[in-house]
Amino acid sequence: MLVFLVHCNLRQYHRFIPCLYVFLPPMSSQKRNPDDGDAPADGDNPDDKRRKFSFFRVVQDALFSQSMQKLLEPLIRKVVKEEVELALRKHMTNVQRNDENGGKEICSSEPRCFQLKFITDISLPVFTGARIEGRDGSNLKVALIDTQSGKIVDTEPQSSAKVEIVVLEGDFESGVDNYTIEEFKNNIVREREGKKSLLTGDTFVNLKYGIGLVGEISFTDNSSWTRSRRFRLGARILDDNNEMRILEAKTASFVVRDHRGELYKKHHPPSLQDEVWRLQKISKDGAYHKRLSQEKIKTVQDFLSQLYVQPSRLRNQILGGMPTKMWEATIEHAQTCVLNKKIYVYKPHDLEPKSGVVFNVVGQVMGLLSDYQLMLTTWLSPHTNTGNKLILWMMKLLL
Repeated sequence: MLVFLVHCNLRQYHRFIPCLYVFLPPMSSQKRNPDDGDAPADGDNPDDKRRKFSFFRVVQDALFSQSMQKLLEPLIRKVVKEEVELALRKHMTNVQRNDENGGKEICSSEPRCFQLKFITDISLPVFTGARIEGRDGSNLKVALIDTQSGKIVDTEPQSSAKVEIVVLEGDFESGVDNYTIEEFKNNIVREREGKKSLLTGDTFVNLKYGIGLVGEISFTDNSSWTRSRRFRLGARILDDNNEMRILEAKTASFVVRDHRGELYKKHHPPSLQDEVWRLQKISKDGAYHKRLSQEKIKTVQDFLSQLYVQPSRLRNQILGGMPTKMWEATIEHAQTCVLNKKIYVYKPHDLEPKSGVVFNVVGQVMGLLSDYQLMLTTWLSPHTNTGNKLILWMMKLLL
């Protein structure tokens, strides 16, 4: 008995079907010993033997064919059935997704694909009733992007389309772009019963050359009642009459808190008169805040003045050796403060007439005054006599 494998190649799938092939040894004539005493029977000649053997082989082949058919047929039927069902499922899925998109193809199959995208990040944290803005304090921007080139679409008819800003579930994955219109709609969050519209303000944007500025919008409710406890902002084309599917935009997820938490919000950028705990890494009534208050450093302006005049004392003595990462985050935030245009001139008696040092409102040296001519700090060079002299004056004043 010999076992072998039949290899079935159906489309891209390879299946091995085990089958049994039975070989029966052929009937061979045996030499008779004359001493056996058996005389040859009548008709026992070579022609009779060949006829018997041929008949046996025909019967053997017929039985083998029948047995192989019974063995292989169920296995082949099963494999073919699985492949057909798989192909049908794929076809029906494509048809369904195509129907859900209003007869339009999914973006990934288009030769050219457009997608809306928020090109500014949302400033965090977000509070109810507070204006939603970008990290730099500017308006949010949404743009129409060609996904193949990554460039803004500014000439196509869609570059002047009308866009709606909506609220999405926070767990609507942002990294997956191959979703249907129906899936996007199902993740839009509506207001709770008896509440105002969840998003108020200028929720409609008109693209101009592929870019739209989002007006003043704000949340009327927090995100704690949703399934993910987070929101996203989404943007979708309204007047989409083109056959091309334009994918919607989604921001990263974020938490929306009640406006009561805004009392502790950090300002971006801070103002000169903001309390010092409005700066990053300085908590209200925390250890750093108390140390700064003891040194009469109560506002952002006080902090910046100390930073430019005595930075080492501020970090090591007043703040007790603030860790490097926290220190860098704090001063980076403080230096985004918008200063007024006031400047001050300091003229010591022991310096030459018509000379002095020019400071801004927070004590940062802007330049030196020599013979009534202002020399900015960027012009100073220790390799020139004038520059070297002015630097010595500056060092004398600061020490």
